[in-house]
Amino acid sequence: MPTEARSNPSSAMEPPDSEVPGFPSQPTAVVGSFAASWQDYMVDAVQRGVLFVDLLRRRGNEEIEITSRPFATVLRFDHEVLMNGRSLPRPINYSLSRILPPPGVVIDPCKRPVVVVDPRAGQGPGIGGFKTESEIGDALHAGHPVYFIGFGAIPEPGQQFLDVVEGQVTFFERVVALHPNASRPFAIGNCQAGYQTLMVAMLRPDLFGPCLVPGSPMSYWQGVRGKNPMRYAGGMAGGSWLTAMTSDLGNGKFDGTWLVLNFDMLNPAYWLWGKQYEVYANIDTEAVRYLEFEKWWGDFIEMNGDELQFLVDNLFIGDKLARNQLRSLDGTAFDLRNIKSPIIVFTSLGDNISPPPQSLGWILDLYRDIADLRAAGQTIVYALDDKIGHLAIFVSAKVGAKQDEEFVELMDVIDCLPPGLYEMVLSPRPTDLPRGGFVTGDWIGRFEARTLDDIRALGRNSPDDDRAFAAVARLSALNLAIYRTCLQPLVRALASPPMANLAHAMNPLRLSYTIFADKNPGMASMPTLAAAVTAARRPMAADNPFLAWQRQVSDQITTALNSYRGTRDRVTEQMFFGFYGSPLVQALLGLTSAGEVRSLPATSPEMAAEQRGRMEESAARLQTGGFNEALTRAVLYVVGAGRSIDQRSALALNVARRRLMHLSLAEFKTLVRDQAFVLHLERERAVDALAALVPEAGARTDLLDQAASIVGAGGPPIAVERDRLARLTQVLAVPAGKPAVPVASGRPGVAAPVPQPRGVSP
Repeated sequence: MPTEARSNPSSAMEPPDSEVPGFPSQPTAVVGSFAASWQDYMVDAVQRGVLFVDLLRRRGNEEIEITSRPFATVLRFDHEVLMNGRSLPRPINYSLSRILPPPGVVIDPCKRPVVVVDPRAGQGPGIGGFKTESEIGDALHAGHPVYFIGFGAIPEPGQQFLDVVEGQVTFFERVVALHPNASRPFAIGNCQAGYQTLMVAMLRPDLFGPCLVPGSPMSYWQGVRGKNPMRYAGGMAGGSWLTAMTSDLGNGKFDGTWLVLNFDMLNPAYWLWGKQYEVYANIDTEAVRYLEFEKWWGDFIEMNGDELQFLVDNLFIGDKLARNQLRSLDGTAFDLRNIKSPIIVFTSLGDNISPPPQSLGWILDLYRDIADLRAAGQTIVYALDDKIGHLAIFVSAKVGAKQDEEFVELMDVIDCLPPGLYEMVLSPRPTDLPRGGFVTGDWIGRFEARTLDDIRALGRNSPDDDRAFAAVARLSALNLAIYRTCLQPLVRALASPPMANLAHAMNPLRLSYTIFADKNPGMASMPTLAAAVTAARRPMAADNPFLAWQRQVSDQITTALNSYRGTRDRVTEQMFFGFYGSPLVQALLGLTSAGEVRSLPATSPEMAAEQRGRMEESAARLQTGGFNEALTRAVLYVVGAGRSIDQRSALALNVARRRLMHLSLAEFKTLVRDQAFVLHLERERAVDALAALVPEAGARTDLLDQAASIVGAGGPPIAVERDRLARLTQVLAVPAGKPAVPVASGRPGVAAPVPQPRGVSP
């Protein structure tokens, strides 16, 4: 039978009324078609197998080549190194680079610089910029100067985690010095770099604009039962002693491959089968993408043992960062409340490494309610995705074209949001709404006001769960002390560089790469064989019945591995809480049933005095100011009715800031915060006072027009917004015959307002 007929049975002479899918009904034709389909399938399967093994060979060669160069990076963008951390008083293996714009991209040095900090969690340098559709690419195309804080694969001798934090302060000082006329940098810290960057901002809040932390586990203990079992790992190992022993066996170094292996084991169906099967099944189209991904996923790094021990003891098991229990080298407490610029959290329900309870739980650790958060002058924005995984949060091209683009476009808007908690919700741009003006892309964002109950709804430990994790911390400290006293001297005596190198090479995950490389004599003929197969490639037809059978077998394997994972995770959780939740175990570890293990940190007298001063200053501004204050207050009053700020209204207000108010972004940010506090303190009195701020009839008319135009930029006002616009009209009605007396602006350096052109346009 001709190949065309086999691949398309309905084109044969026989009527296509087969009872068995894919086969004709006549017995002879059935046998012939079965044999032909089987032959096509086997030829294709063998060819795919050869090409897949050759792909693993190329992957292994790539892993060996890139890990042999300590300064290798997968950063795709051209860059120049401005500062090398090895030259700092306390050397670190980090460096500050300036990203060079690609041809055709114009950078404005007066725009806010963007600083992307590479995550250092097992994989190699450059992951934060290995795709053009990324945080870096979005910032470049928006005209912002972009800088990259990356690292080398080998740490400096004696390097500690706090050395990295304090060394990064120097990097941000350099960026600020390079752009004296720009707003403070927009910092992006991915994964582990998220809490690392926020710790830098805690020490030097004056160096930072908005801080974006995608996929960063700030509150590692937090979660809900039945999900995200990775947080039990420390307890099931008996604490951090195993980290210390692994580092000792590595001659003082911790192989980052173990961290990657922990991530892989979370989803064995994908790690052991799915990832490889998808490439094997689609070898003609997926090979390039697979190699690109594996180039950085298999680029394993090292960390100093003491460096990782600090992280495990204080963050992953101790959970001390969100409760202000960590101190810098000079004794300064790391307090997230010290950060005065907005904190933006990007998290996903599909992330099994840094799920929403861990990414956002720190908010509940620091603040009693929204009033407490506002009193601290803090602005927190979070964006929640429904399904993307951990890596996609900061490497996916789809994320780059959606969330990342919006974060970059709206960084100035976010910087000027009034203190509070917001969720950034993105909606597709309606097809009948063209791009341009305040519509910056394919998505329209709005900032919806949230309460702490919205964070609790995403998942939170019960008090009993917190007590179980506190027991883990106690047992970990005890076991670590026993190990260091009794076993560490022996382990270190037995460890040696050759032994550490052997353990390094025999790591099972690293071995899964190198065993297929050209160093394996068994792979010597593979390049020639793969070339021959490529020349004679004969893919089977898409409707081959054995292809459906292949997919069915794959699905069964995936189902079995997922079933294993579910059982493993369920048993692990039961064992964890069965042991650490035991009152007897807790009592033996010194935890009493009456004590509270997770209380809010105290507010220092200095911080309390600062909050009181801010409130008093805001109250004093109730009836002071001019057109700028009145317009800002009026807009905040109206949009506050719907508890949502549309990006288009926010951008329209920003245009008014430039064209009508003539304020710098920093001045405008202060203005917005002042007027937001005034409204929160005494909303109705603050609205009534608008008449005193703008007594001249023409200015009042302009104020109403501008407020309506700014609110309307986000779409037709909703009912409650219309009610508030009507209230503004009533308040600003000028009594007949009453003389108009201009009121000078209460802000230094701002002249008394004059009637402005009506309408705001970009």
